[in-house]
Amino acid sequence: MAATSAASLLPDSLLLNGRRFYYHDIRQYPAQAPQDLNGYEARVLDFCRQWLNGALEFGLHTSGSTGQPQLRTMKREQLAASARRTGDYFDLGPGDRMLVCLNCEYVGGIMMLVRGFERNMHLTIVEPHADPLALLPEDEEFDFTSFVPLQLRTVLAAGHGPRLNQMKGILVGGAAVEKSLEQEIRALTVPVYLTYGMTETASHIALRRLNGPEPQTAYRVLPGIAVAQDARGCLTVRADVTDQQLITTNDRVQLLDAHTFEWLGRADFVINSGGVKVQAEKVEQVLEVALMELGQSRRAFVAGRPDARLGEQVTAFVEGAGLPPAQQEHLRTLLSQRLGKYEVPREFVFVPEFRTTASGKLDRPATLRDVAG
Repeated sequence: MAATSAASLLPDSLLLNGRRFYYHDIRQYPAQAPQDLNGYEARVLDFCRQWLNGALEFGLHTSGSTGQPQLRTMKREQLAASARRTGDYFDLGPGDRMLVCLNCEYVGGIMMLVRGFERNMHLTIVEPHADPLALLPEDEEFDFTSFVPLQLRTVLAAGHGPRLNQMKGILVGGAAVEKSLEQEIRALTVPVYLTYGMTETASHIALRRLNGPEPQTAYRVLPGIAVAQDARGCLTVRADVTDQQLITTNDRVQLLDAHTFEWLGRADFVINSGGVKVQAEKVEQVLEVALMELGQSRRAFVAGRPDARLGEQVTAFVEGAGLPPAQQEHLRTLLSQRLGKYEVPREFVFVPEFRTTASGKLDRPATLRDVAG
């Protein structure tokens, strides 16, 4: 009886942008597909066709946030291993309902699909949107989802917190989570985890709890993942999700033990100013808080610009119009009080609008090229 009950929960279809597609039709895609699909829907269904038909290799594009996007070939077992690990962690199983609102042309969204297939979950897929819940009936409930920070901020601003609190867990990743958003997340009762991972590791290999009685400051590596450091202090990863190959990242970390690490910043975001190495992300965190205190909720990042005397000077790039002189001076004072002498930005560059990648991440190189051009 229990087996029959469990079998009745197994999905035979998925919802994509409000339309139902049955697995037996998806396996024959595009022969059984409607003629009015848009490009995104067609690409999602093509990946689903490959997975449901047992394809053994998949081409996944990197996000391009720190360089040109690249195509990586990943084995089916790497993706399945990652999906099993997340499923075990969040106790996801047959009949659970998953909202897929990340871009399914990149690893974050693709892995949501794989988790759904591997755990026999009901998949509701919507095209990427700032507030994906606004596209769905108000009474539709879910057990699990993953957002980029912009989506989570928009969802909370729209008053969807009670719907989120009905879930087993929420992942957030793809970009940095601002301090103001962290404060909003702490008001939620649903467990919310910041992810650490990349295309080469088939999505996340470590999680950091952002809310609950004791929010975490360090990432906890998932079971079965081996991490270490190279000579630069950058994280290395080896596991089934990397096909047992050693992946060397550009992320500087502090290993607290074999399973826990604090993320310090990217090695290629270190600014050498007068012989002093400045980690850009540390300055960015302080800058973000200072802007908030001035009532300026803006995106900002820090990078080095050529300087005849220092080699590189620490420069802050702030999105939007320039600040009034008095407010900008106040900002400098706040930063001087909280940062070392060589860490304080020597120049503020105001950029009307930052460039973003196709996956929605801040595109630093393109933004810097725009400024230089």
